[in-house]
Amino acid sequence: MLENLDLTPSLSKEEFKEYITPLEDRLRDLQREIVDKKRPVLLVFEGMESCGKGDSIRQVVSPLDPRGFKVYLTRMEMNEEELLRPPLWRYWLNIPGKGTIGIFDKAWYFPAIAQRVQGELSDHSWSNRKDEIKQFERQLVDDGTILIKIWLHISKKEQKKRFKVMEKSAYEGWRVTQENWEEHKQFDKYVAAADEILVETDTPYAPWTLVPATDRRYRRAVILRAIVETLERSLGAPPKPETKISAVPASTETRHIAGLTVLERVDPTISISPEEYREQLNASQQRLRELEFACYAKRIPVVIVYEGWDAGGKGGNIKRVTDKLDPRGYNVIPIAAPSGDEATHHYLWRFWRHLPKAGHFAIFDRSWYGRVMVERIEGFCKEEEWKRAFYEINEFERHLAHFGTVIVKFWIHISKDEQLRRFEERKTIPHKSYKLTDEDWRNREKWDIYATAVNEMIERTSTNYAPWTIVEGDCKLYARVKALNTIVDAIEGKL
Repeated sequence: MLENLDLTPSLSKEEFKEYITPLEDRLRDLQREIVDKKRPVLLVFEGMESCGKGDSIRQVVSPLDPRGFKVYLTRMEMNEEELLRPPLWRYWLNIPGKGTIGIFDKAWYFPAIAQRVQGELSDHSWSNRKDEIKQFERQLVDDGTILIKIWLHISKKEQKKRFKVMEKSAYEGWRVTQENWEEHKQFDKYVAAADEILVETDTPYAPWTLVPATDRRYRRAVILRAIVETLERSLGAPPKPETKISAVPASTETRHIAGLTVLERVDPTISISPEEYREQLNASQQRLRELEFACYAKRIPVVIVYEGWDAGGKGGNIKRVTDKLDPRGYNVIPIAAPSGDEATHHYLWRFWRHLPKAGHFAIFDRSWYGRVMVERIEGFCKEEEWKRAFYEINEFERHLAHFGTVIVKFWIHISKDEQLRRFEERKTIPHKSYKLTDEDWRNREKWDIYATAVNEMIERTSTNYAPWTIVEGDCKLYARVKALNTIVDAIEGKL
């Protein structure tokens, strides 16, 4: 793509003035449409050092209301917080909400290119990174984000010329570092890696705009025109029709035995005696505490997900998991309906924000699976959106697994009779009565509908890197021990 790019075009001052004013006026109008239509817009500026990204961004934001955009400068070197999480974590934190514009000066591309050139990414890791980037961008676009990717390109000779001019400046000399000159020596390698990733990520939903950046006026005009035309096309397009996505299971455990569903094959009444419980509980808790420190030493992150029927015993189960852990090493995240900023972003955004640092545990009391259960059943999202979520969730969890995360997912399964018994019990116990709400009773009336959704969820998102464990939950003692032992086994397997 870059090899055949003509870097010689230019514009005169007169041509530029005539060309740029209508574009700036139109961009100002389009910002109002972005707000009115509640569309997130993400502008990505990439390219070799000194290609003009900063100047181009200044030109773009000049006509805009500053309250409606944010500019993010991506550092090449990640800080400690970023190094301890998956590579895309820092970008997920800053994706724009509905009606706002996010502008990245370098994004998820150039750091990956640099790592590839410097030998920090093997062929396998490089392939994974490109796949993760494509999945990330597709998820944003599917959720309504207008994604505009711009690569500014200059020649090696032009870069050297600009470096020398900057070094002579009393104000800009500091910007040219020894690292920049080292990169310049490997200019061709950087371009080759860039060309490879540009080709593979030039997709119908997130195409690249390649901009010859030798001439400043030409560069500015082409970028502004590309942004205006893309926004006009995207904002003027009719709403996407709901797509009937085929249900392709991601799990090998998808065949119903003798016509039974996943849940129907489980006997939720399995139990153990109080004596067995006390003995096993203590041993498992002690072992999990040892493993917590081992995970910290080896910087292994652990994500534990709890889903299950209302009154299934998730809270008590989580309490037994954390009882003997060092509280500095874990975080429990209760998940409710999205509100505030959560409601204006992609549904996975809030979960990316809560991912644990490498060496720490994150325990989710309900999770991203609400998308394919309560949001699906209660009509809080469109059919297209919850059907799409199956493979988005698999991709999300695969990103975590690529980073080395241990993923443990529980469905706490109780019988319908046991749920009713617990509901009735809660009415009579003062310190538990607050847990029983009208919504619990309404959900109970939809038991069969929820069961259908749960079966599909388990079948389609149980993978070898993030398998589901169905926990027989009528006996809370048995459920607690099984959950603890499952976590212990998963971590020991990773270690």
